[in-house]
Amino acid sequence: MSREYPTHALVGVGGVVIHRGRALLIRRGSEPLKGEWSIPGGMVELGEELQAAVRRELKEETGLDVDPLGCILVFDRIIRDGHRVKYHYVIVDYLCRRKRGRLRPASDVIDARWVRREDLPDYHLTEMATKLILRAFEMVKKPATRSA
Repeated sequence: MSREYPTHALVGVGGVVIHRGRALLIRRGSEPLKGEWSIPGGMVELGEELQAAVRRELKEETGLDVDPLGCILVFDRIIRDGHRVKYHYVIVDYLCRRKRGRLRPASDVIDARWVRREDLPDYHLTEMATKLILRAFEMVKKPATRSA
């Protein structure tokens, strides 16, 4: 099924990685949000569990191995073209811990960077991405708990 003008919502995952007081951002190389800074992630494949999808997508996009620690938020991203729905994603974002690997943009990513909390406004993130990252910073201040 095409991602553009789909017949039903598609499931995506994102991984908010906080490491040494910085958040991982990627610059998207394809639509939606082509050229914009965002949270790494992508589509869940048929038969793939959500946390496995997060691990795979972050490895593909950034070269990093991560451990999903818990769900931050589930939300819809709906982009319309007049009365038609051009994109509809249900996105499950996870707080992730960097396990190993060297940051290197790959797949459909133009650039990838570690960004300090106070520098986030320089990256013109969507309101939702900013909200997720700030929530993740708060979550890492608290004792770690694992959840599905």
